[in-house]
Amino acid sequence: SKFPSSDISELKKDSYRYGWREIPHILPNGEQVHERVLLTLEDILHPQVGDFRIHSREHQRFSRYLCNVLETRIADDPTAAILDDVLVTWAYPGISGHGPDIAVVFNIQQQQNWSTLDEVKEGTKPSLIIEITSPSTYTVDLEAKVDHYAQVGVEWYVIVDIAIRRDMPVKRLLGYQLTPDGYQPLEPNTNGWLWLASVKLWLGWDDGDIACYDENGKLMEDYANVVMAHTQAEERAEAKKERADAEAQARTEMAERVRQLEAELRRLRRDANNG
Repeated sequence: SKFPSSDISELKKDSYRYGWREIPHILPNGEQVHERVLLTLEDILHPQVGDFRIHSREHQRFSRYLCNVLETRIADDPTAAILDDVLVTWAYPGISGHGPDIAVVFNIQQQQNWSTLDEVKEGTKPSLIIEITSPSTYTVDLEAKVDHYAQVGVEWYVIVDIAIRRDMPVKRLLGYQLTPDGYQPLEPNTNGWLWLASVKLWLGWDDGDIACYDENGKLMEDYANVVMAHTQAEERAEAKKERADAEAQARTEMAERVRQLEAELRRLRRDANNG
């Protein structure tokens, strides 16, 4: 898909609206320099490795939370991976690669430090993709990617839509499941949550923040908080063990001292009797 040339005039109004790409050039004297080229909406739809894309603080916070929680869900599966802003190229002909905010991939042959996940090479593709919209690029996630992800066969596609409508912030969740007839919308539960079957999580909101809930509706904490709590619990347990070991050692030393004193007392008594 192509975006209108008016996109260029919008870029001139806001130079770093979408981000930029560094293009290397070799000067006649052999020196290498980099030209900063501004990204367009077409580049947002089909990025390249190394593109610097502009994200809001809230976008980054939501993405970090989701990645952390999802990492805990697949931690025991060596064939699964959570990809964050990694380029994905497809086996489907005619559709260029995308850079999903978050992609959940199963059936991986070998874990790697990917900058690009090649479906043909890896023999697998994301089963779940989550995109977090930005006010300047939401049409890419809400329109073009719905069509593209369905064509390439992504089973689940979820959009965390953060938009400004009539100068008011609007947050909503949109979800799609792939069927033989294309994407069909996911029905939220009575809380407005969407069920993410591949990772067995509910996705919803908690006081304006994106939130994940387990099968029983319990709020899933951020991975960083979970790790911190686990570390603190381990430290408390270790400190308790050290205190217990120290007390046991003190008791052993005291018992040994008592034994030595008793032996010395018996020796003194024998000496007194023999004298």
